Amino acid sequence: MARKNLLKDLMAQAPTGQEPIAAASPRSQRGAIGAVSQSIADLKSRALVEVPAEMIDMAGLSDRLDTDPEGIEALKVSLSEYGQQVPVLLRHSATQEGRFDIVFGRRRVQALKELGLPVKAMIRTLNDRDLVIAQGQENTARKDLSFIEKANFAAQMQQGGFDRKVICDALTVDKTLISRMLSIVDALPEGLIRAIGAAPNAGRDRWLALAEKARGHSPEALIAAAKGPDSDARFLAVLAQLAPPKQAPNTRALQSADGSALGHAAKLKGKIVIELSGQGQEFADWLVDHIEDLHRDWSNKNQ
Repeated sequence: MARKNLLKDLMAQAPTGQEPIAAASPRSQRGAIGAVSQSIADLKSRALVEVPAEMIDMAGLSDRLDTDPEGIEALKVSLSEYGQQVPVLLRHSATQEGRFDIVFGRRRVQALKELGLPVKAMIRTLNDRDLVIAQGQENTARKDLSFIEKANFAAQMQQGGFDRKVICDALTVDKTLISRMLSIVDALPEGLIRAIGAAPNAGRDRWLALAEKARGHSPEALIAAAKGPDSDARFLAVLAQLAPPKQAPNTRALQSADGSALGHAAKLKGKIVIELSGQGQEFADWLVDHIEDLHRDWSNKNQ
């Protein structure tokens, strides 16, 4: 009879309306009954529940560098029209009874909170290590998270005391790439990274070039250079600020025998450019007509 009751629980339909937020943990049992009880508990842990958005708090690490009000508004429109199709992942709050922490799905929670709608969620029992690994793996699967946002996430994990293996597991990358990510974040002031933002079109190689060029430069000057309508434009502005200054051309003023200005000559990238104007214009016309004769005389003289 006991087994029948357990199987009845397994096959029962979920009640309509809001489901219970948490289920009591089953007692530890041995044998076949214990195995069935554990299976039922596993199924319940995978069930979706509805949680009031006001009961959900931020947790884990910050993964985005840019605020996205337009994206939130677009998400609200979609949620209003089609409902929440993808659940978020929550854990029970470690500090406040009856509240929950976001593991991933921050933008969905924010949009649903602004709409006054409950949040469809899966709830897991996670410690801080498991939380950041789950958050990191979710971030890795997202195409809209830029390289520097993932690198910044890795740096936050390192600062939080997580070892290199955990960081690799969270972002699903090898130690070599993690080392490059961390070296870029270490080389750039945090304020500069946040001033630039996500810069989705600037990949690993360009961020690495920026980090190398930024060494020894004033952080304040670089942050001041981060101007532009979007994060990609701000990245390019800072990179341009770090470009080596263009060398002034080797320019020589040209004068006539009586000291009158004729123009100037400049050495530019392996060539000489002569510009004659004003009183030099008449001489320029004569020079064009006699350039072959002048070159022949020069060649005969230097044989």
